[in-house]
Amino acid sequence: MHYLVIDLTHGGVKIAISLAKEGKIVYAYDIYNTLSPIDREMMGIYDIQIIDLDYLANLKGDITVISPIHCPLTEDEIIEFNRDLKYTFLTHHQAIGEILKGWGEDILKIEVTGVKGKTSCVFMLKEILLDENPLILSSLGARLYENDKEFILKKDISITPANIKETIDLAYKIANPICQIADGTVKSPNLRKYSSAIFESSLGVSGVGDVGLLTNVVENYPIAKNKSTAAEAKKQVFRCPVVVCDKESLDKYYSNVDHPKINSFSLTDDTSNLYTENINYSIDLTEIDIKYRDVKTISGKSLNGKISIKTFAPGPHHVLNVLGVVLTALSLDINHAKIIKGLANFKGITGRTNKRSNGNLIVIEEINPGINTEAIRQSIEMIENIDEYYISVGGDYGITCEEIDEDKVSKYLDEIECNIILTGDVGYSILNKMSKKVPYLKNYNQVYDMALKDNKNLLFIYRSNYSKVSQR
Repeated sequence: MHYLVIDLTHGGVKIAISLAKEGKIVYAYDIYNTLSPIDREMMGIYDIQIIDLDYLANLKGDITVISPIHCPLTEDEIIEFNRDLKYTFLTHHQAIGEILKGWGEDILKIEVTGVKGKTSCVFMLKEILLDENPLILSSLGARLYENDKEFILKKDISITPANIKETIDLAYKIANPICQIADGTVKSPNLRKYSSAIFESSLGVSGVGDVGLLTNVVENYPIAKNKSTAAEAKKQVFRCPVVVCDKESLDKYYSNVDHPKINSFSLTDDTSNLYTENINYSIDLTEIDIKYRDVKTISGKSLNGKISIKTFAPGPHHVLNVLGVVLTALSLDINHAKIIKGLANFKGITGRTNKRSNGNLIVIEEINPGINTEAIRQSIEMIENIDEYYISVGGDYGITCEEIDEDKVSKYLDEIECNIILTGDVGYSILNKMSKKVPYLKNYNQVYDMALKDNKNLLFIYRSNYSKVSQR
């Protein structure tokens, strides 16, 4: 059996090396020509041959082709290089699921995907599972928690599926340090430091999770050069034994999916497994009364009941994230007290939705590499006294695979009545597409200065990785 790993930009190197370590014959195709000299040398150590697809004509027998869900090459296009081979096609997510088969059978495991809210859900779940010393992969990095202490395993790490394996490997090194003793160097005992794991992924899940949480598909954007969609990619969540999904996305995109354990959540739809009976919004602490029924759990139970939550959730889209988290926790057989305590401790996260003070003024930050039109609309709509706020919109390019739809954003900003300030490269492009005149400040720091000078609260919506704007 031959293995061909396509795309060495989005975690393919890790997948190829993992397979080679298992004794597989592995080839790799660097479709974007981004392979670094160090990675090339490492792959050579494991006898991984880097090829062009023409090389497939030299092979016989069976081959498993592994490519990301957003790969621009179709299966038919690959088969054309050698029609005599017997092909099996796997996504990167599926490959990681196979590589990790049997891993972590005695720990709680959650995978989170969706268009919006993934990272916030990860950190809410972290608070609930804090006494389980969670291992986390999120868009804010790979982290390990032990006795309420945080260990940052790696900051600059993407949420591509291969980095689930990378995060596990990093945690293993922390738990199994090399100890120096008088006789020489030996490994310490296997002191695993976590008993739960939460993995965020952008376009689906690997299936290693006991529960897969699909937060939403609020925008079904095209992928793979318009050959597929976000909804199709995120359908991979149904590989998990229990799936938690927002009711709107479930009805719209996955109504024909055959799966024994799907739990749905909604703000208002009482046909879902979990929904709200009452919400009292506040910028600081929102109170949410929740009802649930027929919730299917990993242990085979069916749960019915009510729970009241107080947490940081200033807008409806934040509450929707909370509902997904509560339903995920219930699906894991986690008790009410633990859920209530964990969410009460959640205060927002630096790098996503965060509220703080700047002098006498309120500053609400929405800093996210996945900011899109819907996220901007939802963020603005959560502000009650909009005249008291400056609404800053902007950001950077080239930070995610899918860029922002400037036409949709500019049209929306033209239609609403509020104090808009545009900033950054994204803001400049939007400015040139808007019909009405609004202020533009190239440097986002000037937005904070302007709000303070004019005695205005600030809603700062910025499309970026937080590390780029964390030095204010």
